Amino acid sequence: MIRPFFPLLVAGALLAGCDMLGGESAEKAVAQREAESKAIGGACRHAGRAIEDCFALNKRADKAAVFAGWREMNDYMRENKIEPLTPTLTAQSQRAEMAAPAAKTAPETADGKPKAKKNES
Repeated sequence: MIRPFFPLLVAGALLAGCDMLGGESAEKAVAQREAESKAIGGACRHAGRAIEDCFALNKRADKAAVFAGWREMNDYMRENKIEPLTPTLTAQSQRAEMAAPAAKTAPETADGKPKAKKNES
């Protein structure tokens, strides 16, 4: 008689500990967002970005947590004499690189018309 209920009992025990069934609680979502914002702040400081630049680049992040992460990384870097890394890519250089292929394909004159090709004979 216990045999048919055993698989249901095992499945119920396994699913009771699963966090993926119901969704996350509000506290867990807030904690995750704060942790991500602190990580963003720490990464900005390690990359040598000013806190204002970090706020401008990450508008959706919690500013207080970003600042806390930035400050923690600043203290850590001072204690351990770590120099900030220089970012190799910036938003402006990425935009310029994306626009460069389009500019090469259609050369234009000052009036906005395409240049005429010369016959090389």
